[in-house]
Amino acid sequence: MQERRKLSRWQVNKPASIKFEGAVAFASCLLKDINFKGLQLALPLKLDVDSYVSFCLKVNGEFSLDCQAWVAWHKAIETHNIYGMLFTRIKDADKENIYKFVYQNVPHEIANGWWKDPTKKEGGEKMDDRRIFQRFNIRFPVKILDLSNGMELIAETSDVSAKGMGLMLKEEVSPNTPLEAWLKIPDKGEPLYTRGTAVWSRKDDSGDFRLGVDLERADLMGLSRILRA
Repeated sequence: MQERRKLSRWQVNKPASIKFEGAVAFASCLLKDINFKGLQLALPLKLDVDSYVSFCLKVNGEFSLDCQAWVAWHKAIETHNIYGMLFTRIKDADKENIYKFVYQNVPHEIANGWWKDPTKKEGGEKMDDRRIFQRFNIRFPVKILDLSNGMELIAETSDVSAKGMGLMLKEEVSPNTPLEAWLKIPDKGEPLYTRGTAVWSRKDDSGDFRLGVDLERADLMGLSRILRA
């Protein structure tokens, strides 16, 4: 069976500044790691564990995040306090910005942590008929995040259109499960991000699962990238 594991933490280790709700100024800190579920910070301020905090985090003018988090744990190292925080309120757009920030600043974290399935084929086939909602039989590696439980899975596309895709994977995903997905397109660009919902799932003769995903919105630019690859 394919390994199911919690979403990877991306090691960033970038100087940052943070302003908590009610504060009058930003304080210096270090963003140690981050993912869509939370982050780890080193800062001189004292925070209460098992408390909720709202803050704005900025990293060198490249990345800004406004959210609410739960302070899950704390440890002191010399003059700094290290905190682990879990997001309790974060926008979907911020999740995409987090991914782009990590991809642009520490791309090896994405490469080493996400694309580790050597049995999957890379590449695709060009098609002459490029009608918008036609499904194209194209194979790309896909990283799936199950939003119902925070688990990640490696899959492969069986077909793709601007409004949906078929996936092949080792484990079953229940219908109506909300998903986030990143398609690794071999065009030297960053993985294509999309969101959708599982609409059907069935087991095939090999023991693997086929999954049909309805995308939230038609992505014509993304489909164009796929067809050019």
